[in-house]
Amino acid sequence: MKIAGVRPRKIEIEPGTVVNLWAPTRTSNKSKNAVVFFHGFVGDGIITWQFQVLALARKYAVYVPDLLFFSSSTTGDCCRTVDFQAECVAKGMAVLGLQRCTVVGFSYCGMVAFNLAESQPELVESVVVTCSVPASTKSISKECLERLGSPTWSELLLPNSVGGVKKMLEVGSHKLPRFPNRVFKDGLEVRAP
Repeated sequence: MKIAGVRPRKIEIEPGTVVNLWAPTRTSNKSKNAVVFFHGFVGDGIITWQFQVLALARKYAVYVPDLLFFSSSTTGDCCRTVDFQAECVAKGMAVLGLQRCTVVGFSYCGMVAFNLAESQPELVESVVVTCSVPASTKSISKECLERLGSPTWSELLLPNSVGGVKKMLEVGSHKLPRFPNRVFKDGLEVRAP
């Protein structure tokens, strides 16, 4: 990514909340149109968008945030909403001096991109989203969770037990082949560097 002219920056947007954000290394990039890439639920920004960053960094000022709870972005706040994610990214962009951008969202973060555009119209010029929905109402969310047999999205998507990992992977009628519990336990024990 250094060759493409972007580097990771850790920005403390408030005490205890740090957003990891890949940003242009040169201040001359401020004259270029800015593009902000939001990753999906699994993974982080640079893994999801590395090829797009490499292809676009010469003509655009490319920014790739890791949303909170992904990669090196952390918070002590227990809030897990799309609103909170959009608010934190906006604060990180403000610290970097970004005033106008196009946001690109994938999957879960498509909702974050839409929310950011709605809450910060002076920041977001346009939105490109794939594999996502514009928003999820409380009634739709409740119905989906009931069908999936989980009380909250956090418990379904951020499991803390072997049973929770299996449940997350066996969503709907899809059943996994038989794997030893150790495989799932290893996945739970992996920690980011």
